[in-house]
Amino acid sequence: MSTTETRATGWVARDLTASVVVFLVAMPLCMGIAIASGVPPEKGLITGIIGGIVVGALAGSPLQVSGPAAGLAVIVFELVRDQGLSALGPILILAGAIQVAAGIFRLGGWFRAISPAVVHGMLAGIGVLIVIGQYHVLFDAKPLSSGIDNLLAMPGRLLGLSADLRAAELALMLGLTTIAAMIGWEKFRPATLKLVPGALIGVVAATLIAFSLGLDVTRVTVPENIVAAVSLPQNGFLSQFLNPAILTAAVAIAFIASAETLLSAAAVDRMHDGVRTDYNKELRAQGVGNLLCGAAGALPMTGVIVRSSANVQAGATTRLSTIMHGVWILGFVALLPWLLREIPMAALGAVLVVTGARLVNFSHAKHLFKDYGLLPVAIWAVTLILVVAQDLLTGVLVGIALSMLELLPHVRRLRLKVDAHDHDQGRTITLDGAATFVALPKLSERLESTPAGSPVRLDLTRCSAVDHTVAELLRDWSSRRRARGDEVAIDGASGRFAKLAA
Repeated sequence: MSTTETRATGWVARDLTASVVVFLVAMPLCMGIAIASGVPPEKGLITGIIGGIVVGALAGSPLQVSGPAAGLAVIVFELVRDQGLSALGPILILAGAIQVAAGIFRLGGWFRAISPAVVHGMLAGIGVLIVIGQYHVLFDAKPLSSGIDNLLAMPGRLLGLSADLRAAELALMLGLTTIAAMIGWEKFRPATLKLVPGALIGVVAATLIAFSLGLDVTRVTVPENIVAAVSLPQNGFLSQFLNPAILTAAVAIAFIASAETLLSAAAVDRMHDGVRTDYNKELRAQGVGNLLCGAAGALPMTGVIVRSSANVQAGATTRLSTIMHGVWILGFVALLPWLLREIPMAALGAVLVVTGARLVNFSHAKHLFKDYGLLPVAIWAVTLILVVAQDLLTGVLVGIALSMLELLPHVRRLRLKVDAHDHDQGRTITLDGAATFVALPKLSERLESTPAGSPVRLDLTRCSAVDHTVAELLRDWSSRRRARGDEVAIDGASGRFAKLAA
């Protein structure tokens, strides 16, 4: 066998192995997120299949995995509650069309300009809503209509328990078993089995206990034939596009899904040294995926960091792993639906409780305060509180409005001039003006176009300000280049900009 053939065999083997790992991570999450969204679990599986096979083939981020995301579960739950499940199709078709148009008009870079404080505040708020909603699923009950209602009802669930082992008590024991198995496995698993996900271990443990003891608890319901779960558009479908509520929901999902996808793609880029993300191509691929999900009556999709990081850590090198994970989901639900019907609902609720808790990242708030002061932390906190107390879109829009306050001191000099000059010692990039999120798309494009393998000098001596959105971009970019062995020097990184030299 030639060297070329050996290398080809090597990357195919790594991608196939990675695809199995991602499949094992994705299965419980696809079903759990669907349940958290108030729809049947097979809807999440369809989204996972489309996200793997179709979006995986078209994606601008080859190693990013797409599928149903916890970040949209809350907004979908509210849409299904208020508009009905039939409204989800037209909403996703319109949202997908908006994403495709945004990719065609090269708006991908602007989604990255959203303040990290807003994004992390949004994710933390979503995490809180998922935890307090799925808490009730641990008792074999359904979540209530709002985050506040779910929060207020939490003590009553515990006080309502009795010594008689009925459905609620049995379901809670299975849920706690799932959580304990997940956390215990992730902490103590042997190195040889490090790629086996904790969520899988937790769900398998709870399922085996429920099956072997014949426990009378609510279990997952999936159809015998996955095709039966596809809900094609019905009569009157087009008339729903005239409904203002449908239009508003579509814009909200397109915006939030795009922001989460592109921020996830940026995080994935930091994990490997392979092909960088084409953000506009990724937007178009996500739009096609959501169009198909809308036509099939499934859940919306985004690029998801949990599955994507599992893909990279498992050694994936090309988009084959992402595509194959979708094939494995399709094969499993087509051939073994009876096995899925043995999974207790409380086990999937427990997986989502852990997933939601991990979205509430207080360490990021501490980092914002330490490096950038009080305002970014206030933006983070206000976004979180409004997402929980009001709704997702209100929290995000108010967070973005508050982030505009960072522009006020520099309103007379918002323009940033970015010059790149090549010389014998490499390239020098000079920033002249206020480096705020308004200029982030242009700055990001200039930084990413810098050839790898050559020294880079970033000159901030004529830079009057760097807000925390741009500062995070510069830190990520410089740390990634240094990790590849490239020399990065930053002039003017002293005083208020000293954190950029770290």
